[in-house]
Amino acid sequence: MKKTNKKTLEEIIRVDHAGERGAIKIYEGQLLALQTVKQDKDLKNIIEEMKEHEKEHLQYFEKEIQDRKIKPTYMLPLWDIMGVALGFGTALLGKKATMLCTASVEEVIENHYENQLNKLGDDEIELKTKIKKFKTDETNHKNTAYNSGATNKGIYFILDKVIKTSSKVAISISEKI
Repeated sequence: MKKTNKKTLEEIIRVDHAGERGAIKIYEGQLLALQTVKQDKDLKNIIEEMKEHEKEHLQYFEKEIQDRKIKPTYMLPLWDIMGVALGFGTALLGKKATMLCTASVEEVIENHYENQLNKLGDDEIELKTKIKKFKTDETNHKNTAYNSGATNKGIYFILDKVIKTSSKVAISISEKI
């Protein structure tokens, strides 16, 4: 029976908590722009639905943080600001950029969750089950984003790389501090 290392477990829960909270902040920024500057009811509805999934994910990881007495990342206040700014900024750029933000982040998270599933031992069945479910939700968000106009062609290629690189950096930092 493969057992999960305590440090690995703490890193997984800390970073997933931060990531789900970050996703909500990105959607909050997008919704703020869509309710004030850019009026797009259809896009707003898509984002609100995805945000609801992220809330479910965050509630789970908040409970895990408390139950297991794991310190959240010290970076949460900065990630909150950056998430809202990223969401607001991509929404100002239009529907393609808004949806690309979701697609880019979710692609990184999809791979991130898969790596975590490989690290978790047989002693963490419930956590593995939740991460599998959340990974499926994130994959669905990515697919919805591409089906709703996300593109990484042309100038959007640069935005895609910036978002993916930023997401990977935030993951690495949040695991450790």
